[in-house]
Order: sequence, then C-alpha cells, then structure tokens
Amino acid sequence: MACKRKKTEGLDDVQKQILEALTTMDEPAGCKVIAEATGLTVPKVNGKLRGLKNRGWVQSPIKGKYVITEEGRGQLK
Repeated sequence: MACKRKKTEGLDDVQKQILEALTTMDEPAGCKVIAEATGLTVPKVNGKLRGLKNRGWVQSPIKGKYVITEEGRGQLK
C-alpha cells in the first residue's frame, strides 16, 4: 500500500520543513543541523535532500552542506 503524501506546491511536508529551515540559516548547513532544526531524523533529511538537490531546490556549495536556491524559495511561496 502506497504512502499518501500531502502536497504543497509540489512539496511534501518533510521537503517543506527542510526548505523552511534552510531559509533561516546564515551559512550552508549539514544534515545534522537541518535535522535538529526540523525535528526530523538525519537519515530522513539526507534522503529528502537528495531529491531536493535533483530538482534544483537546494545546492551543495561545500561537500555535505546545503543551501536553498532561489527556485527552492519559490516553492515556498
């Protein structure tokens, strides 16, 4: 049986939480910092970040650290 996901502008709730957390950070953040900010587990954040990066909504300017892109910010509007 498939999991039902709530969609918000193409985002599920977890993706939205991650993007919102990234908007509050002053520098690139690792999975652990993002997990602490969202209350999610590190593996959950790691898995979702891969998808967000593939869609161009986050980028990784430093290995293992992430920032939200303008496209990602647009998804939150």
